[in-house]
Amino acid sequence: MSKLLYITVNPKNNVKLSKGMQIGEVFLEAFKQVQPDVEIEHMHLYDMEIPEIDMDLLYARAKLSFMGYTKEQLSEAERTKLEKMHALADHFIAADYYVFVTPIWNLGAPAILKSFMDCMFIAEKTFTNTKEGPRGLMTGRKAIHIQTRGGIYSTGPMVEFEMGDRYLRKALEFLGFELMDTVVAEGMDHFPKEAPEIMAKAKEAAATAAREMAK
Repeated sequence: MSKLLYITVNPKNNVKLSKGMQIGEVFLEAFKQVQPDVEIEHMHLYDMEIPEIDMDLLYARAKLSFMGYTKEQLSEAERTKLEKMHALADHFIAADYYVFVTPIWNLGAPAILKSFMDCMFIAEKTFTNTKEGPRGLMTGRKAIHIQTRGGIYSTGPMVEFEMGDRYLRKALEFLGFELMDTVVAEGMDHFPKEAPEIMAKAKEAAATAAREMAK
């Protein structure tokens, strides 16, 4: 049985309140039409305890990677936070398909997404260093990003300012994922009267992408 991680990144953990999650629900339904037995796990980042790279984690990783320490020699705080980071990464690794649903805030994604992705960058677990440079170990897995945007970032003067989708795609590419085209619903704040049409197009794109991913 395949597993899909549905990762939502918005304080509004409510389909009725979140346009992104409305699009995400359409994606999941279309995916299940192709793979009815898929296991879907919803990870809502705002409901989770996500370790942040603070002084404890910074030193824990340094001590183990090049300072000659063993895990037993770490402080209790360092060891506890490191174990939480690895447990989250192990859970993440166990899936086959990944769907990220985020808004764009102030040119980027919510900060909690960066904290989450920081936990996924673990040498010899999700990537390895070679003579040719780093190589992602998350190969054979597919990922897609569903992003809602109040403004217009796909064309015009704001193109170079979009750093939410750009960051996530580069992070996943680094880790070795096979990426699908991002599903975007944009301009709903700038053109509220057109919001129903924008949402309809995004849902249609999400359904198409889901069926393609599930094949």
